[in-house]
Amino acid sequence: MKLRIDGGLCTGHGRCYSIAPDVYTPDDDGFSDNRDVEREVLPEHEESARIGAQSCPEGAIMLSED
Repeated sequence: MKLRIDGGLCTGHGRCYSIAPDVYTPDDDGFSDNRDVEREVLPEHEESARIGAQSCPEGAIMLSED
């Protein structure tokens, strides 16, 4: 699974990293870190990635299956 956070949509609610800290991390400004970068999600963290993505009120998190 791949994950990408749209930096233009992320407004820093922090729900993703509050719910799934094993996948999402905050930057110094409270936004999700690694915005606008596609990255691989480890198989053991895929469910957390889905939960974090579903928690985003802006829909800024995109997941794609390999």
